[in-house]
Amino acid sequence: MHECVAPHHSQLRPLTGRQQPLADTSFSSTVGSGVRDLGAGASASWLAGERLFLQHGPINLIVRAEGEAQAVDYAYHELCTEFPTWLSELAAQLPRLRMAESKRLAIPEGAVARRMVTAVRATHAEFVTPMAAVAGAVADHAIALLARHAGVTRAWVNNGGDIALHLTPSTYVDIAVVPSLQHAGAAASLRIAESTSVRGIATSGWQGRSQSLGIADAVTVLAASAALADAAATLIANAVNAQHPHIVRAPANTLDEDSDLGTREVTVEVGVLDQDTIHRALKSGQTVAQDLCARGIINSAALLLQRSWLSVDGPSENSPAITWLGSDNIGAPN
Repeated sequence: MHECVAPHHSQLRPLTGRQQPLADTSFSSTVGSGVRDLGAGASASWLAGERLFLQHGPINLIVRAEGEAQAVDYAYHELCTEFPTWLSELAAQLPRLRMAESKRLAIPEGAVARRMVTAVRATHAEFVTPMAAVAGAVADHAIALLARHAGVTRAWVNNGGDIALHLTPSTYVDIAVVPSLQHAGAAASLRIAESTSVRGIATSGWQGRSQSLGIADAVTVLAASAALADAAATLIANAVNAQHPHIVRAPANTLDEDSDLGTREVTVEVGVLDQDTIHRALKSGQTVAQDLCARGIINSAALLLQRSWLSVDGPSENSPAITWLGSDNIGAPN
């Protein structure tokens, strides 16, 4: 299985094999068979490589499940049945989810919202809102539905580049990282086996779908869940930062009045930086990544800024290393 991760885009290498139909046989699994209305504004369609595409407002899931035909069929059917309710449930919780997370706040209703809060609380960050984990939490919720069908042996859910995995013994996934749409070739690769504890991958950076306080082109994180990886990637990307005349910032709420970052300045543009600035920015992010790794919140991380990168790897075999291709490693973690 091959997957590409990017802040806001994913390219996938098609797999060969039998097409898996949904339980409702009126919705053919053939690519180009049309879009199925799931209700409440949600839809489903098939992509090349036996991938199911689910769309609802800002949520875009690319899903692949493998295993026993009937189990996969029922898993897809359940996912399509439950998916249309998720966006409205999240929308109802938005005021709470846009608040800076604190243990003084009540746990919100809804399974996805609870996953978001659990993930950001685990980081113990000085400032973070549950929205930092929204994409990963949605992917986790979808993979949990697929995984509870015993005959599903391997599956992944890609939500805009944040990926949740279901692996059973002897299975693995190969992943390639695409840091931006401007340069849509693979920039890094790694293999995640069932024997590791990694079940989530997320990438964050200033050019991604969400606003960033930092200047990282891409921070890719591996963790036990996509929600944890998402929250951690956001925090590390925020910390990859420096002051430089070529960096343009603006208050978040002047770009998006609903931003959970309020008046905090987010990155709008990053020009060419000198190597000293790049080094200082990456080292700043590395410090945050090392702390998260040491506390067992994440397994590993790779930080990329203008063709220079740093990595932080965990102490065990449960931490697959990420290697950036065609970039300059400015040094191993201290």
